[in-house]
Amino acid sequence: MIRDLISQNAVSSRLPRSSRFAAFAGAVLAVLPMLASASALDQFKSFVASTKSARGEFVQRQVKQEGGAGARVSTPASGSFSFARPGKFIWTYQKPYEQVLQADGDKLFIYDKDLNQVTVRSLGNALGSSPAAILFGSNDLEKNFNLKEGGSKDGLEWLEATPKSKDTTFDRIGIGLKDGLPQAMELRDSFGQISLLSFSKFEKNPPLPADQFKFVIPKGADVFQQ
Repeated sequence: MIRDLISQNAVSSRLPRSSRFAAFAGAVLAVLPMLASASALDQFKSFVASTKSARGEFVQRQVKQEGGAGARVSTPASGSFSFARPGKFIWTYQKPYEQVLQADGDKLFIYDKDLNQVTVRSLGNALGSSPAAILFGSNDLEKNFNLKEGGSKDGLEWLEATPKSKDTTFDRIGIGLKDGLPQAMELRDSFGQISLLSFSKFEKNPPLPADQFKFVIPKGADVFQQ
């Protein structure tokens, strides 16, 4: 549904449904409780400074413009997420089918349960100027993004993040916040598609097991190193 959670070069396009991963994924934030009237930028900076880990649930939709026919909204996908900064995360699609995008801080694993296939890549600097960098990366976001206020919409205060790098499939990333908590993300790619993420049951800095992000290759799975 979203072209890439990490970046165009970070996720294998070999898997027929790898575009379901988003960015990330994502999709997946938490901040200190603040007044609803606080600016999105203030809320977001507090989130970046204070959130070391989080977990919650998401719903993801893709909106595609179809000329005179108007916009077409895809069937919702839903699942759960957890992350620990920097670069460790699990983004799990549970519906309409099961897939997992997981990183242990060193490697990225893409698992398609139906196909029983795992693609493994070095995480390296793949986060870069991608949506996942906002969600799971380091705190130095302004190194890779231009941040500015996006105004109020749908009861949320929006922050607009524009990647400084041209080597990304996303033109603009919107982050909607309320009461110091992220409620939504809006990802606009260079193909005119809009991917929408909404978050719920967001838990900030929960206790996570030390081996939470260690990926175990499923029995009998085909493994592809890239």
